[in-house]
Amino acid sequence: MSVEHPIVTVTGSSGAGTSFVKRAVEKIFARENLNVAIVEGDSYHKYSRMEMKQKVAESKEKGGPVLTHFSENANLFDELEALFKEYKESATGKRRYYIHSDDEAAEHNARLGRNDLKSGEFTPWEAIPENTDVLFYEGLHGMVKRKDHGPEEGKHDVSQYVDLGIGVAPCVNIEWMQKIYRDTAERPYSVQQVRDVILERMPDYIETIVPQFHRTHINFHRVPLIDTSDPFSTMSPDAPMGPAPEDSLIICHVRHQDIDLEAIKQQIPGAFLQNNETLVCGGQHMIQAMDLMMTPIIQNLIAKKRAAVAALAQ
Repeated sequence: MSVEHPIVTVTGSSGAGTSFVKRAVEKIFARENLNVAIVEGDSYHKYSRMEMKQKVAESKEKGGPVLTHFSENANLFDELEALFKEYKESATGKRRYYIHSDDEAAEHNARLGRNDLKSGEFTPWEAIPENTDVLFYEGLHGMVKRKDHGPEEGKHDVSQYVDLGIGVAPCVNIEWMQKIYRDTAERPYSVQQVRDVILERMPDYIETIVPQFHRTHINFHRVPLIDTSDPFSTMSPDAPMGPAPEDSLIICHVRHQDIDLEAIKQQIPGAFLQNNETLVCGGQHMIQAMDLMMTPIIQNLIAKKRAAVAALAQ
């Protein structure tokens, strides 16, 4: 009997709200007292910030498709797949960090005893800590599967190693509103610049991001109950982040045997089953719904791993 080490991923587009779901999952890990290897999706981008700007400019000059962070050409899918495979087999692997800000640069420089790392760069590759219980990935490509024009069909199949894949796919208007709010409030971009990026990324969004939601075990899809027909509003940076939780519904689509949607429905006020695989609840109950769905799956994954370890030790 071999030990398979569990992998949990949260996947969604930029602005979809994956960071929100990440925090909900991390609360479950903390409550279960699990030692977690955290992997950030943008650490598997291929280029630093300056390199990416140059590559994007070159793609525009050539008149072809614009290079975006959604595409295979801007990411290290082979490295990500190798990490998942190695962790699944031995709970080992390598990771690095993408440095988003000067504060993060200072933190990593102090941690690594350096003074040369800067915002927009990557830290060196490091071994994942020993004796972790689960690997947790949050980012754009946690369930990606790409086919190359070569003899190996299905090459770069990251999804095959994932035990629990969680998709975050809000109504696209909400996704855009949240991205505009984040990128103008927390990053040095104008609304027009964010709009241009959204348009440039659309082909890669359709080609690479959307297909992942067919491979996830749970999808959380947020739908507005108020007017979001113009997510760009008046092109003002004061545009809202999106509807308040009570002004939206959460469509929870489930493909996992450990989830009893009927039992969960009974615990969430106002929730109902649209069909055998779909629960609908108010947006204000999203965290509760996530907790009720994900906790038993994570508990069962850890129980199976510990049983396998115990069996090997006998």
